[in-house]
Amino acid sequence: MQFANSNPESVMTATYERNLKLQLEWYGEPLGERFRRLLTRLELSQAQLAGVLGLSAPMLSQLMSGQRAKISNPTVLSRLLQLEATVSDAGWSTLPPAEQARRLDEIRGAQRSTLTIDHTTETPTAQPAPPVDPVAAIQSLLRDIASAGDLQGASELLEDRYPDLAEALRVLGAGRTQDARAYYARITGRP
Repeated sequence: MQFANSNPESVMTATYERNLKLQLEWYGEPLGERFRRLLTRLELSQAQLAGVLGLSAPMLSQLMSGQRAKISNPTVLSRLLQLEATVSDAGWSTLPPAEQARRLDEIRGAQRSTLTIDHTTETPTAQPAPPVDPVAAIQSLLRDIASAGDLQGASELLEDRYPDLAEALRVLGAGRTQDARAYYARITGRP
């Protein structure tokens, strides 16, 4: 056995470090930081946040601590991006509590697909798609095809010849969501 003579604490520490490094590569920062910002902004418990995202509380805790590296359910990742977009809006804190709760419920019920089953007839019905957050969509696409490190490396390769494209890859692909939103607003003239 590979770890038979290893110190269990050092094996666990190495696993956590590897997982946090992977999170940084895949998501631009450790998931614990992203989740803690949401917990603070929303004033929710970990169990409540897990419920909004569609995770179990233990799974959220494992992702936050680095015991697990990846959000393997695309719907959960989609909800995380929607939630970050929703609460990063400056007007979030001025919304009445009932409206904040309604928006959280909307995210909780969001599916990646817009096709749902009407259980009264058992036939699929099309539901109106929620508004698409262009920044979250761009970040998700870029992060699905390459790691943050690869996007940063591509940006560096392009910097001399195509500086605008390099900046887009760096900010939208490997940067923080709030920086990506500011960049998007500056480039498109839209919030």
